[in-house]
Amino acid sequence: MIEMELVGVRVELPANQPIVLLKEREGSRYLPIWIGAVEATAIAFALQGVETPRPLTHDLFVDVLRELSVELVAVHVTALRDGTFYAELKLLRDGEPHTVSARPSDAIALASRLGEVPILSADAVLDEAGLEMEDDEEGQATSPGEDEEEVRQFRAFLDEVTPEDFKEQ
Repeated sequence: MIEMELVGVRVELPANQPIVLLKEREGSRYLPIWIGAVEATAIAFALQGVETPRPLTHDLFVDVLRELSVELVAVHVTALRDGTFYAELKLLRDGEPHTVSARPSDAIALASRLGEVPILSADAVLDEAGLEMEDDEEGQATSPGEDEEEVRQFRAFLDEVTPEDFKEQ
């Protein structure tokens, strides 16, 4: 397993499809995972520290874990089959480990709410779906040979996108 860091939520153009973007902690590969708008909003809210008047589904799940004295110790992105990513929640209760199957988007939304929960990817997943990118001087990921104007426009879009942009209309 390879430790990843959560870069954030982005929108893939031109399809306007939300993705969650993970990056190798000790490397230059990125792992984009296409996700739903609800999960994108949940992750973006957690990263931005947005508090809602009532708990969203992922907030509720975190509250249930705490009430039951269950700790989320890691998120593992375990497989990629037929274009679908798979993940597992690694849980600990009373010193006993438990594993629960989950969608990566839900698992990452939970981890983003809890703070220091490691996100790991199976080597095979990163080998198959990882993208080799270099960081520019601003710490932004770029692919070799990208059209600079397109990159500039995409970055401008990312600077202005808000979680509300992900809500279904």
